[in-house]
Formats: sequence, structure tokens, C-alpha cells
Amino acid sequence: PKGHLRVIYEASSEVRNSIVLSTIIVVLVFIPLFALGGIEGRLFVPLGVAYIISILASLVVSLSVTPILCSYLLPNSKAIHEEKESSLVRKLKAFGAKILDLTLPRPQVVLTGAGILLVGSLLLLPLMGRNFLPDFNEGSAVIGVAGAPGISLAASDQLGFKIEEAILSVPEVKSTVRRTGRAEMDEHAEGVHWHEVDVDFKSEGRDRSLVLQEIREKIEKTGDVYVNLGQPISHRLDHLLSGVRAQIAVKVFGPDLGELRRLGGEILTALENIPGVVDLQTEPLVLIPQLKIAIDREASAKYGLRSGTLAEDLETALNGVTVTHVIENQRMFEVFIRLDDSSKSTPEKISSTLVKYLPTGQGVRLEDVAHVYQGTGPNMINREDMQRRIVISANTHGRDLGSVVNDIQKSIAEKVKLTDGYFIKLGGQFESQQQASQRILWLGILSILGIFFVLFIHFKSVVLSLQVMLNVPLALIGSIIAIYITERTLSVATLVAFITLCGISTRNGILLISHYLHLLQEEKESFDAKMVVRGSLERLVPVLMTACTAALALVPLLLSKGEPGKEILYPVAVVIVGGLISSTILDLVVTPTLFLKYGKKAVANYLNQNQKENEGDWK
Repeated sequence: PKGHLRVIYEASSEVRNSIVLSTIIVVLVFIPLFALGGIEGRLFVPLGVAYIISILASLVVSLSVTPILCSYLLPNSKAIHEEKESSLVRKLKAFGAKILDLTLPRPQVVLTGAGILLVGSLLLLPLMGRNFLPDFNEGSAVIGVAGAPGISLAASDQLGFKIEEAILSVPEVKSTVRRTGRAEMDEHAEGVHWHEVDVDFKSEGRDRSLVLQEIREKIEKTGDVYVNLGQPISHRLDHLLSGVRAQIAVKVFGPDLGELRRLGGEILTALENIPGVVDLQTEPLVLIPQLKIAIDREASAKYGLRSGTLAEDLETALNGVTVTHVIENQRMFEVFIRLDDSSKSTPEKISSTLVKYLPTGQGVRLEDVAHVYQGTGPNMINREDMQRRIVISANTHGRDLGSVVNDIQKSIAEKVKLTDGYFIKLGGQFESQQQASQRILWLGILSILGIFFVLFIHFKSVVLSLQVMLNVPLALIGSIIAIYITERTLSVATLVAFITLCGISTRNGILLISHYLHLLQEEKESFDAKMVVRGSLERLVPVLMTACTAALALVPLLLSKGEPGKEILYPVAVVIVGGLISSTILDLVVTPTLFLKYGKKAVANYLNQNQKENEGDWK
């Protein structure tokens, strides 16, 4: 009994530093995720919290519970009493020995081959698209349809029925719910020209992109309308990012509404023929008929009227004002005062409105002190950052967001000439994608520097630390190829997965190099090819088991492509699994070869430092 306890203790001591070191690195890699802001931070910070807590819990279990269970279970296990390893393990080690016999004498060939694979995978990056977040599949759609501004409620409601009938004619549509207009106190106030239709789809049918395209075409045939197709969560995200319910928002700022309308028309024309641009529309900033009242200040003063007071009285008489409240059957009603409808039905009747009686008994009418006439005015004036603006919005279909935005920027630069005092700002998902990508890039650099710092503290050698970190580019090879095969699109989710992979991929290198050092220091092996082969084969099964268990845990996510709720985690799983495959396979070839070629001096320094520290501790 004492013998097997001693073996378990020594085995635990051997791997303890490696386990603790790899755990610290993984936690260190996830910490920068907490610096993510905006929507991406809300999405990925909980993932980081869950992973850090679970990895720390697994560290405690591996250092305490696992050795105890081994002391009880291993002495009676079949594997301990077998003199030979399983046939699978023997075959794997035989195959690994053959590979090492070929690669160890040829470090330049191995390094060149790994470099070619890395460069080849990096060349795939320009061929991929760019998106802020992966496309969602929510099982429903939100369709915004804008009619002509100034349309009456009755006419708009009739148009809404036509739109619903057109949507319901698509076989895959299950039901629709429509909202026409939004109240002024609503957080998304809209005129009666705006329709918002919630569409629920059947579980079976054609591909969703084909269905949405057919819906878009049928709605456009109902009349002169603008269509914007999206999904509930996607619309909410777009609105939070740019204030516009679309993926792309081209905002034009300037002082004059007429010039803004002209520039908006030019930009709309410039974007019409760009492939992948759909639901293109300009904010309906148009002139609508208005009845205007111009107060004559001199005439008002002649009759003893103040212009400001007269304007307030007219607003009360024409628009109305709440003067009190009445409670009836536990319900409160507003008492509204204004002119009756017949007294303000025509400009002539408004002009004849009595505004004052003179002491002589003569009545002063509105036409005596003001000019009432029919004119035009803007239907709305939108501002952002205290400046007037107009928005040209669009969605993408069939192309990634980054490619479409690049074409938009080129087209605007070539075809649109801005006058002084006007400027363009590109908002929406593209702006958030750029900001998030830059932030993640800097966080990734900090993570890599942190990994190197921790490894250097442990190994006290730049060479050994760099050899462990060589697993990072080896992991990138597989992850980039996996994304190219599956998604062909980079998003914030894939970038976060790349950072995560930096920490996970270093575990194999730590296990291998730590075992090499153990053989040299504790078992007094010579630094030669025989020692490297022995250390690599002894760590072959643990490395493969670690990689396989991590990959198998992600298989459910790999099989859930396109399923609602899995859109963000699917590319994360693809990146991690692809990186684990390439780093595990290449690490078993590249790390032993480079360690044998370039690690002798670094190992000698490491062993000398440890010997001096041990002597100092003994004294």
C-alpha cells in the first residue's frame, strides 16, 4: 500500500506544476474579455466568467480529489495489472516513433513545413468576409414597411392589409401581426405611414433566405413602399448600435434640410447597384402640405395684442390643451379645450376666428393680424449630437457585411461630392465590428504577452517559453482552415475564440517540455534524441486524451449549425476544435524536433539554476 501511494504522490508532484501553469494561462487569457464593451461584452463576459470558475474548480479537483480516487481505485484496476498496453496505445506509439525518427534529424524541414502551413492559412484570411455577429436564426421576422409620409390613417390601414395578404401568400409563413404607427410617447414613435409586421414561420419549408427574398419582392409590388426585413433580436441590436433598424446606416450631417435631402438622394443612387445591398431606403425627410399662420407684429401691436400671447392662444384653439381631469367609475379622463372641428375645417374659417374684442365693441379677427396660407414643410427633423442629419439605411443579403461596406465607401467617395459644412458618418454593425475588432486585437496582444511572461517566470528561459508559445501559431492553422471550410466569415465570435485558443493550445507544449525537463533532472537522462523520443511517447496518450475530450465536448455545438440560440457558440466551437486538431498533431512533431535542435543550452541553464536554488534551500 505504501508503494502505490508513493507512486501516486510522485506522479501528482510531476504534473502539478504543469497543471497549475496551464490553468493560470487559460484564466489569464480570459481576463481581457472583461474589457469588451457594448453588445459584444454583454454576450461574451458571462462565457468568460463560467469558463474561469469551471477551470479553477477543475484545478482544485485535479489536485485533491483525483489523487485520492486514484489511491482507492487504481490498485484494483485491470490496467495496473496488465503487463502490456492496449493495442491502440501500442499502435499509436509505434506510429509516433516512426514519425519522430523521420522528423528529429530534419529540423529545418519541419520548421519550413510548419511555416508554409501557417502562411497558407493566413492567406485565407483576405478571402473571408467580415461580420459583427453571426447571422441569427430566430424563427421569426420583423418587417418594417414605410408608406408615403402624410398618408391618412385609413389609407395606411388599407395598405397594411395588402401588405399582410402579400406576406401570407408565401407558403412558409404561418401568421402575421401588424402595428401601424406608434404613439408620440412611445420610445419608438412613428407616423401612421409606418407599418411593423411580426411574421411567424412554419418549421418546414425552403431556405429562410429564399423565403425572405420572396416576401420582399411581394411587398414591393403592393405600392410605393420601402421595405426593411430583419428579426426581433437583430432589429433591437441594430437599433441599439446606430439608432436605425438596419445593419448599415449612412448618416449625413449638415445645417440645411434641402441640401440633406439632395445628398441623401445622391447616396441612394450611388448605392443602388452595389451587389448584396437590400432594403435600401432614405429617411422620409420630405415636404408635406401644411397650413401656416404668419403673425403681423405691427398689426398685432395696433390692436394691443402681443405676438407671443397670440401664438399661444392659437395653439390652444387649434391643437387643444388639457385643462382638468374628470374621474368617472374609477377611470380618469382628460378635459380638452379647443375649437370645434367645423370652426377650423378650412383656411377661411380659421382666418375668421375671433381673437379679441376692442373696447368699442369691434371684434378683431385672425385675418386682421395674421396671414393664413397653405404651404409646405418638413415632415420631421432628426438630430444627432445636436446636428441635423438624414440617414440612408440598408441591409445585406448574400454577401458579408465587410465587403458590402467597402464597396459602399468606394462608391460614395467616387460619386458623392459634399459641400462645406456637411460630412458623412458610417454607423450600424460595421462601425461596431471595426471597434470590437481593434479592441480584441489589442486584448489578444496583451494575452500573448501575459502568456509569455508567465512561461518565462516558470521556465526562466526565453527559448523554452517561445517553444511552448509555438503552439499558438500551430493552433491558428487549424482554426483558420476550419472557419474557411464552414463559415468563411470572421466575426466578433471567431475573434474571441482565437484569443481563447491562445491559452488552450499552450497546454500540450507545457506537458511535453515539462516532462523532458523531468526526465533530465529527476531521472538523469542524457539530452539526446532517445530522451526526446521517450518523453514524447510517454506524453502521447495524455496529450491526445486532453485534446479529444475537449473536442468531443464541443461536438454538440458543431452539429448545431443554424439552430436558434447556437449562432454565436457555433463559430467559437469551430475555431477551438480546428485549433486543437492542428496544434495537437503538429505539436507532437514540431515541439520535439525544435527542442532537440535549439533547447540544449536553455535546458542546461534551467538545470543549473534549479540546482543552485535547491542547494540554497538545503542550506
